Amino acid sequence: MALAKAKEIVSANPVVVFSKTYCPFCVSVKDLLAKLGASFKAVELDSEKDGSEIQAALAEWTGQRTVPNVFIVGKHIGGCDATTALHRDGKLVPLLTEAGAIAKSSTA
Repeated sequence: MALAKAKEIVSANPVVVFSKTYCPFCVSVKDLLAKLGASFKAVELDSEKDGSEIQAALAEWTGQRTVPNVFIVGKHIGGCDATTALHRDGKLVPLLTEAGAIAKSSTA
C-alpha cells in the first residue's frame, strides 16, 4: 500500500522531495529548489499518518532509507549530497527545466 502510494506521488509530480519537517538536510534541499525557482511536491513523512510505512517502502524501492529522498520526473536522484552535487556540477537546473519545474527563461 505504502509503496503504491509513493510511486503514485512520484509519477504524478515532476519533482518530489520525501522529507521530514525537522531534518536540516531536507530543509537544505527544499531551500535549494526554492532558490532555483523550482516547483516541487514536498511530502513530510513525519506529518503523514503512514509516513514510516512510506519511508520503509522508499527504502525497499530505492535502497535509500534516509531523507530527503528526491525524485525528478520519476527518476530517483538521491539525498541532500547527491542533489547538491548535481547543482554544483551544473546538472540540476537542466534536469529541473526538462521536468518543467523551472521556466525555460530562468537564469538560475
